[in-house]
Amino acid sequence: MRTPLIQRTAMPGLGLSAGITVTMLSIVVLLPIGALLWKGVSFGPANVWEVVNRERVWAALWLSFRLSFLAAMFNLVFGVILAWVLVRYRFPGKRLVDAAVDLPFALPTAVAGIALTALYAPNGVLGSLAGQIGWKIAYTQWGIFLALVFVGLPFVTRTVQPVIEEIEAEVEEASATLGASRLYTLRHVVAPMLMPAALTGFALSLARAVGEYGSVIFIAGNIPLRTEIAPLLIVIQLEEFNYDAAASIGIAMLVISFAMLLAINLIQIFSRRRIGHV
Repeated sequence: MRTPLIQRTAMPGLGLSAGITVTMLSIVVLLPIGALLWKGVSFGPANVWEVVNRERVWAALWLSFRLSFLAAMFNLVFGVILAWVLVRYRFPGKRLVDAAVDLPFALPTAVAGIALTALYAPNGVLGSLAGQIGWKIAYTQWGIFLALVFVGLPFVTRTVQPVIEEIEAEVEEASATLGASRLYTLRHVVAPMLMPAALTGFALSLARAVGEYGSVIFIAGNIPLRTEIAPLLIVIQLEEFNYDAAASIGIAMLVISFAMLLAINLIQIFSRRRIGHV
């Protein structure tokens, strides 16, 4: 019996599906990015570079992307561990912890920033304890890092959690019966299966952290060249009605973000191919 070339599915045909996809992608993603790039072209590449090539702007870009990358790396490690614990272990309060993971999704970022500042300010509950050992969190880069970890952790956990649920315990048991240690099983059996999803969660966490504004400005202190993030510079330019400068900084963030996400996607492709060969 011949297999039909076109199989009937619940989704509409290729033409209609592609039309809907391209239309929504254009409205939500391509048009705003295109408008930003067109603003930069009309302003002039030389003028864009003149705005970006300033010490204050470079310091803000370096701070935003460096702390976003470090926070995403932190979330990559502990987000995977948290997802593993939630899937593989039973303990009192597990459902409460599982529900708490989604709080950064539901909580307005400004409220999160106020709450973190109240906790980690020098007169806060945790901030006063840290001050006793000479460690200041709020209004420093540590405070920014903490806020970025808070908003980005659920992306890794929720991305990896379904993959862990699909990994059968028999796979680990088979590795153990063949004489493999736990570390060997983790590195050569479990980690390759988790890598694509973990990198996706890392990319989502990184993207969220780079553009984060509400939860950071309250705890950052916003000191130029020290704790001033790039999104705040854009807001400052917009408040001064300097739309060209705001667009220039936005284009710089867009280019850097695209390069980082492209590198992550290439690593994902490589890891999937490696798993396929195995």
